[in-house]
Amino acid sequence: MSNRHLARTIAMQSLYQWDFLGQPSSEITAIIHFNREEFAPEFEDSGYIQETVEGVIKHQKEIDSTIVHFAPEWPIENMTMIDRNVLRVGSYELLFAQKIPSKVAINEAIELAKNFGGDASGRFVNGVLGAIYKNELAQGKKKHIDEEKAIEKKERSKKEETSKKT
Repeated sequence: MSNRHLARTIAMQSLYQWDFLGQPSSEITAIIHFNREEFAPEFEDSGYIQETVEGVIKHQKEIDSTIVHFAPEWPIENMTMIDRNVLRVGSYELLFAQKIPSKVAINEAIELAKNFGGDASGRFVNGVLGAIYKNELAQGKKKHIDEEKAIEKKERSKKEETSKKT
């Protein structure tokens, strides 16, 4: 498991616990600390877990509203807690975490859903986050890092084409 994947897992577990306990904002630091000690006591994540959990909580109303908009058949309170919190992490990374490529955010959320959710969780998360991503693109909201990755990919393709010709 990569370091960032482990960090996302701990962030999602912390949000799950926070959600299960009734979303007590005063407890979030203790919840994160407990999960870090329980699952990765020697792990250094450069603040990713704290930043992500706090970001999800700070933007929760907007994130939940976006999720409900793109999953209208599933009121947020009727989703499983795993799916709901995986979607919150994925949505936060898509909409607010500018240093995380959109496709990475989606793929990582799908993996979390497959590992911790039910049989259809991966497909559900993929559908919702994919729709959010397409909507962001349709509105002209493309992350700078996504543009950089696209340029890098084009440059690699050109180099590969050039090396094939020689």
